[in-house]
Amino acid sequence: MQKKLLSCVIALSMTLCLLTACGKQATDAGGATSTEEQATETAAESSGGSTSTASWPTTLTNSVHNSAAPDWTEYNQLIFNIKNTTDYAEREVMMHRAEDILMSTGAVVPIYYYNDPYLQKKSITGVFSSLFGTKYFMYAKGTEGNALRVSLSSDPTYLDPALNSSVDGACLVANTFAGLYTYNEAGECIPALADDANPYEVSEDGLSYTFHLKKGLQWSDGTPLTASDFVYSWNRAVDPSLGADYEYMFSNFAGYDDGKVKAKAVDDTTLSFTLTSPCAYILDLMAFPIFFPVNQANVEAADPDGVNPGAWAETPGFVSSGAFTLQSWVPGDRMIYVKNPYFYDAANVAIDELHFILSSDDEYIYEAYKNGEIDFADSVPNEEISKFLASNDPEFVIAPSLGTYYFAFNVNSHLFDGMTSTQAASMRRAIGLMVDRQYICDNIGQTGQVPATSFIPEGMMDGNGGVFKTNDDAYTFPDSNAVGYYSAEKNDATVAEAKALFEEAGFTFGSDGKLSADTPLSFEFLTNDSQSHVLVAEAIKKDLAEFGIQVTVVKQDWPTFQQNRKDGNYDVAREGWLADFNDPINMLEMFITTSGNNDPQFGRKPFEEDE
Repeated sequence: MQKKLLSCVIALSMTLCLLTACGKQATDAGGATSTEEQATETAAESSGGSTSTASWPTTLTNSVHNSAAPDWTEYNQLIFNIKNTTDYAEREVMMHRAEDILMSTGAVVPIYYYNDPYLQKKSITGVFSSLFGTKYFMYAKGTEGNALRVSLSSDPTYLDPALNSSVDGACLVANTFAGLYTYNEAGECIPALADDANPYEVSEDGLSYTFHLKKGLQWSDGTPLTASDFVYSWNRAVDPSLGADYEYMFSNFAGYDDGKVKAKAVDDTTLSFTLTSPCAYILDLMAFPIFFPVNQANVEAADPDGVNPGAWAETPGFVSSGAFTLQSWVPGDRMIYVKNPYFYDAANVAIDELHFILSSDDEYIYEAYKNGEIDFADSVPNEEISKFLASNDPEFVIAPSLGTYYFAFNVNSHLFDGMTSTQAASMRRAIGLMVDRQYICDNIGQTGQVPATSFIPEGMMDGNGGVFKTNDDAYTFPDSNAVGYYSAEKNDATVAEAKALFEEAGFTFGSDGKLSADTPLSFEFLTNDSQSHVLVAEAIKKDLAEFGIQVTVVKQDWPTFQQNRKDGNYDVAREGWLADFNDPINMLEMFITTSGNNDPQFGRKPFEEDE
């Protein structure tokens, strides 16, 4: 059977699925976060899939409270079915359908595909970065004074593996905690706390796993680290009261719908758990922070009343399991980590200390790097990049990466008051077409970034033996030449299309090619205060000014920016997503209504309604 025929079958089954789902009555189950409610819905069986019970928010059919926001029912259902089907060809088709829906809203506007430029002293060896942006410093050598001095960003919001949701925070977590698996310098997923010789067994149906831990594992305080610590930590991660942004990563674990995964400590070194459907990327999940164990005694002692669940990891000396432990933290200045003698691979950790210099000021960091005060800088001032490229300086590294830089609209913004969902989508798509992506890549990125024509980045696999961003028998992108949803080049054709979309949304243009005084448009563009992000925002502002759109760039410190974006307290905000593992579902499932990473607020009530 041709895959295009399969696509039609899937679309029909999705329609039947939605008709079934819409007939279910919502019942409050205590939401995944303080602003979300949940209801129980039965997911209908799709071709090749299985019937299961899923929890969805009561705001799923959100047209009741905001007629301009897209109905997110089909998207939520698609992601659920993608994660539960055992037919990988069908799964690929459904993931393309999910990206089609996402891009049709215009609320997610891809700019370019990431790479990873940084500065590293040539004497330093052993430091490496994964495709997913995580930096591993524990095997560094060649330092002065046996301490590696690193700059990643300003102060982290969370150091708790279950609560962190930033790339910089993930770097800190990866060097402080350990999971069952990790990545090596070659990008291979290898055992960490899992036994090297016999890490796990899996049942023939791919649903039941038994992991074996290394013998003699210890926490940084010298107490035993056992399989029971994983059971506690995983159930903590899915507890709605924690409000973890990534709790949905457990959604295909048995017991998840009841708020408690079915994991069991068979003995101190044996952990078993069951999935609801096979998961091809299960080892990648085991290398992701939310699956890392945390010390129950330390967690509960720091927050006996349950007021601040991340409090335990805010004070130096907290118990961890990785290569380093936090010795001191001066906010706005530096964090000093010291070697953990109880780390399972401590014998191969050559440095005694890891110093993180805390700043989002690229110029300050670069001066410190030039003066020999920093060995590794994760940011480079834009005006210096061309010099490094011209000189072919070996200390300037451009590592491959897998992710997309983009900006997002809050679909509940007052920008769309009085519009239909179709008009709002047309307006957002029009704005996306007015951005000169190549200019941003060439003049701000400067390190070979590729203009993005889709949300799923180039090079990501499709889970079925191929590359997702490809025209093939299963799927052809709307713009087949661009292998995406629009041309990467801003030209007369894209501008004409943008204006036509604006007119569909009810806007009119004057003879000067700008929006008329009868239909003005202005909004705030929210970004954190790092130089490169501000420059991108200013470039977008300039692009839109050509058409009479007034943009005010609002800069905020990282914690404030991150919270406002998460809460939906914005009109338009800069975004970026580095994949957590090499499968499109990772970049698609974050937009389900209940996800803590659903910044565009798909399927949710407006921010002010939740107060």
